[in-house]
Amino acid sequence: MLVKDIMSDEIHYVKVPGNRTSALNLMRETNVSGVPVVKEGTKELVGIVTRSDLVGNPDEEQIALIMTRNPITASSDENVRVVASKMLENNIRRIPVVDDGKLTGIITSFDLVALALSEIEINEPVEEYMLKTIPTTWEKTPLNIAFEIMRYFNLKVLLSLNKDGKLVGVLTETDFLNESEVVSEKTVHNTSVGTEGDKWSWDSKSVLYVIKNHLKFSDKEVKDVSTSDVITATTRTTVTDCAKKMKQLNIEQIPVINVEGDLAGLVRANDLIKAFIQ
Repeated sequence: MLVKDIMSDEIHYVKVPGNRTSALNLMRETNVSGVPVVKEGTKELVGIVTRSDLVGNPDEEQIALIMTRNPITASSDENVRVVASKMLENNIRRIPVVDDGKLTGIITSFDLVALALSEIEINEPVEEYMLKTIPTTWEKTPLNIAFEIMRYFNLKVLLSLNKDGKLVGVLTETDFLNESEVVSEKTVHNTSVGTEGDKWSWDSKSVLYVIKNHLKFSDKEVKDVSTSDVITATTRTTVTDCAKKMKQLNIEQIPVINVEGDLAGLVRANDLIKAFIQ
């Protein structure tokens, strides 16, 4: 199977010069988590920008200074297994497709799972591929605290538990982004430096005003924002069945429970493509 067989040729992209607001609005409108960046007036690929880039750089406004330059690319005639290997080796979820120097499409780990892996019979259990150390939090945790927990694990998803320790919700990076705004905060610093002998310094002050942007979240709790209709797999669910479930429900991660119904792990599209290349 080739890249052109499953890639999306309906390309959502932003241009440089451009700003974070245009990128954020496009991601919200199209419900995607990352977009290629092209040079104004051309289809020449110059970078890729993701929601994580926007979240991680609230102080920067220009796309050119936020995006990842020289991204990993594929051609439409490449084998999808080669592209899967590129994703795993570089820990990325999407690869722009470039032919003859022009952006022609994009392929994601979800495309590989939904359109390729789901068509192959792989009877190994997802237990072999799931993450066992996953970020969880109490359903009544404030969003700002929950966001820091998710970032600490360097993942794009957070699972919420009730007071009995049972899985009750799923919160993604998109949910956090939709409940936040970039705000500016000014701090005042006294930069005068003197010693006891420098009497003049006690009467003069050098004041530095620092303006820094940061994400401000709504006052909601995790339970107010998370998906409460949680779709799960079991440790014995096969890779193929899990891939089919992701395709059917258009989701990129599924919590995994054990035979007692307790949370055991998390399987993502990126985890499943490991089975695709083995």
